[in-house]
Amino acid sequence: MNFALVLFLLLVVTGVAWIVDKVWLAPARRRAGVDRQPLWLEYTAGLFPVIAVVFLLRSFLVEPFKIPSGSMIPTLLVGDLILVNKFSYGVRLPVVHTKVLDVGLPQRGDVMVFRFPKDTSVDYIKRVVALPGDTVSYESNRLSINGTPVPLKEAGEFYDGERLVYYRQYSEKLGTVEHNLLTELEKPSFITGVDPFPFRDQCNYGRTGLTCKVPAGHYFVMGDNRENSLDSRYWGFVPEQNIVGKAFFIWMNFGDLGRIGRIH
Repeated sequence: MNFALVLFLLLVVTGVAWIVDKVWLAPARRRAGVDRQPLWLEYTAGLFPVIAVVFLLRSFLVEPFKIPSGSMIPTLLVGDLILVNKFSYGVRLPVVHTKVLDVGLPQRGDVMVFRFPKDTSVDYIKRVVALPGDTVSYESNRLSINGTPVPLKEAGEFYDGERLVYYRQYSEKLGTVEHNLLTELEKPSFITGVDPFPFRDQCNYGRTGLTCKVPAGHYFVMGDNRENSLDSRYWGFVPEQNIVGKAFFIWMNFGDLGRIGRIH
């Protein structure tokens, strides 16, 4: 379901009812000595201010999301309820997603929500690894940007409470953002199941990984759970027009209240 479209339609319907009531129906009730709105107006015009506030906040400032999968472990866990800043990367019109005001651009290391290029009705969340014009390589499970390897430092172990196992954890710095990730450095890094995608000719796949030149207006993204994430390695680049916003805060996880806090 396209919730943004549903909310917009509710805004239009309740807004029209609110205007009709203010201009014609309310004066007629006063002349007739009737104080109370009909029930149908209470559930249309009466809801307009609330729907308008929700629509404006969700469309232009902050939108909530729920993490459905483990592709961003250890940064984000299944069940995390997060907030996404809709203003960070520019103001966009709701429903049509057209940018009307430039504010900023994604940076390496940002955790970004975007509409999945293969199905724009689905929202994805990944970390921005490479920017337009960058050359990104992921060879033997190690990342390089523009020919410079991104250092990995051991960062202890991560405990997976669902599987009741520990995984080796690493620390990586992308741009100004230092974050933890899970990877298996000794695991074979041959990438299988790659879909056809726009600008596929900008990527070279080999036995040990891939190298891609990121096209203008596009971004290369990856999950922090590197060996368990379907990301740009498999389905390609994220177009700028698909961007939703920057994830910045975990506001709730009903299974672990200690998860509440900023996203890095």
